[in-house]
Amino acid sequence: MSILRIELRRSAAAGAALLTLAVGVAALYLAPGRWSDGWMSLALSTKEYMLLLWPLALAAGAWQGRREHRAKVGELFDTTPRSPARRMLPVLVAMGATLGLAYLLVVVAGAVRIASTAAYFPPDVVAIVLVGALSLVAAAWLGLGIGRLLPALVTAPALAVAGVLLVFFTAIMRPDWMSATLSPAYGSNSFYPFQTIDSRVTGALAIWMGALAVTGVLLLVTRSPRARVAAVLPVLLGFGAAAAIVPRDEAALIAPIDPVARELVCTDDAPKVCVTRVNANVLDTLTPLAREGLAVLAKLPDAPTQVHEDARLFFSSGFSTEAAPPDRDIVTIDVRIDDRGGLAHPAAVVPAIVFGLGANTGTMVCPRNGPVERAAAYYLLDREPVSDVGVVPDMISEEPEFNAEAVTLWQGLRELPPAEALSRVAAVRDAIVACRDSTGVLSR
Repeated sequence: MSILRIELRRSAAAGAALLTLAVGVAALYLAPGRWSDGWMSLALSTKEYMLLLWPLALAAGAWQGRREHRAKVGELFDTTPRSPARRMLPVLVAMGATLGLAYLLVVVAGAVRIASTAAYFPPDVVAIVLVGALSLVAAAWLGLGIGRLLPALVTAPALAVAGVLLVFFTAIMRPDWMSATLSPAYGSNSFYPFQTIDSRVTGALAIWMGALAVTGVLLLVTRSPRARVAAVLPVLLGFGAAAAIVPRDEAALIAPIDPVARELVCTDDAPKVCVTRVNANVLDTLTPLAREGLAVLAKLPDAPTQVHEDARLFFSSGFSTEAAPPDRDIVTIDVRIDDRGGLAHPAAVVPAIVFGLGANTGTMVCPRNGPVERAAAYYLLDREPVSDVGVVPDMISEEPEFNAEAVTLWQGLRELPPAEALSRVAAVRDAIVACRDSTGVLSR
């Protein structure tokens, strides 16, 4: 233990760990909105920053690995009765333990922020975080071995660059079994609701990183050229074992879903409001807003009486292959989480419920008339139509003519008797449900 304490004080282990901790925490808190919605998002965000942390650990190990060459004491130490393995054990423990702990502390730094708001803790988070820590240990030990084998001044920065390229290109590859096996950042670049990583992928990465760690140890403690060539064997065996267990099916590699995370959690009383389990912490905040929106729709005949969070998986194009609930009694809305883990854009909840007039078309691509639907929705809201910019999240621009047409149609509705106006608004909703063009429905 005294040797280990000396190693911690005099080696690069403590400095590398502190730098890793600082970089990881800074990267997390530069974009807290990416992981504020729950534990899995936090685990995957930390995993995403392997682009920075893994090369850093690799370079730190390489810098430490050339210490004996830098001090010109290699031949002196070789004459001592202690074996190379025993002499290198303290530095292996120091580098591995400090960097692995630094990774865990990065996760803890994020956990402090979401502990009071994250409602669902997926068991897979533990394995993902532990394998992330193992990945940094493997990088440090591999760097130690390469640094001792190639003790040039340029080795550490060269490995840092190589590490960035390796993690980056394996992470952006089209999701397949190869990238799932090789990349310590795999599965962290999509960020969709109910995201997870298949446990077989996590297991394969653990095997691969373990193999890299063993190769690093062998390069560090062996002396003969033949033994150093044999040090490549664990990498080959590890890759073969990892490739044998990693899944090949697209469902496990491309946007895998945690079914428990998207189970609906609902209010006990009516009107029923439901959110997915991963967003259960915002149910109390959402409920009065959702019921206000239902009260507005209640002016129409056969109006929906429930609001559910949309639990479908949408791709980056905005398209989903999953059908919306066919029940006309249910309105589905998106639920967004803000940087503090609470409900984002609460002012947009009521408009989100009313704008679709309580209708859905599933996966059908139907003709839609935006000005007509806006005029009908704002008639129910009893206020003049305005641009969606500032009302609908992420809407950044809109042609002024669009809202001007909606205002004209809305004014026409206001001039009609209330019963006739509501009848025309109901006809717009019927047209949406039937996948018909609603043009002219309000002005007939």
